[in-house]
Amino acid sequence: MAVTGKGGTGKTTISALIIRHLVEMGAKPVLAVDADSNANLNMALGVPIDKTVGDLREDLSKRVQKQTLPAGMSKQDILEMEIEQATVETKDFDLLAMGRPEGPGCYCAINNMLRTFLDRISDRYQYVVVDNEAGMEHLSRRTTRGVSSMFVVSDPSVRGLETAARIRALAEEMDIGVENYWLVLSRVRGEMTAKLNEAASSTGMELGGVVPDDPEVARLDAEGTPLIELPDSSASYIAVGKILKKALQGVS
Repeated sequence: MAVTGKGGTGKTTISALIIRHLVEMGAKPVLAVDADSNANLNMALGVPIDKTVGDLREDLSKRVQKQTLPAGMSKQDILEMEIEQATVETKDFDLLAMGRPEGPGCYCAINNMLRTFLDRISDRYQYVVVDNEAGMEHLSRRTTRGVSSMFVVSDPSVRGLETAARIRALAEEMDIGVENYWLVLSRVRGEMTAKLNEAASSTGMELGGVVPDDPEVARLDAEGTPLIELPDSSASYIAVGKILKKALQGVS
């Protein structure tokens, strides 16, 4: 499952709550992947991270250039071992943070090794939830592939919905293997206007659901409390549960 959309729409909150619902369904451990270079899914989940895949990729690239890799191990084996060590493990979920974007120089070979490893590690889990970076950069780099459900999150604005439509179009163009697209409207206040409903319909995606503007989310953010600890009665928690249920039923 991939959660994407433009910045400031609540993608990370929705990702964390999807993970929580999956865990509460008994599907654990869930693999959580923070693919946002501005990594903060760990804060929403309440766990620390020491290293990101970006850190490891940068370090490996430098060691390749300096020819300081240990003898007897392939670059693929080294990268996989270090990613395993960087993965945060809890009783309910494992978390892998992708980290910062690529710096100067060519990372093509290392990125290919990374994709190979991520494809393989995903097979260990019943569910993988990817919190993508804002916009469409991850799609153009093909870091999101083989997705059963892509939740494209938008704020309740015509401009946001136009961005959502472009994300879906690019995903189709890149042929990354998305089975179902779900439009999710986030931080909604009051009723949807006729114009917004028309714009939502024009995205070509099934409306997965609406997540209302939730004061409980603002309260936890202000307190520095992990968003995964939202009370069961919170509007966001209930809304994301309904969206996930719809997606798992495959109603599209």
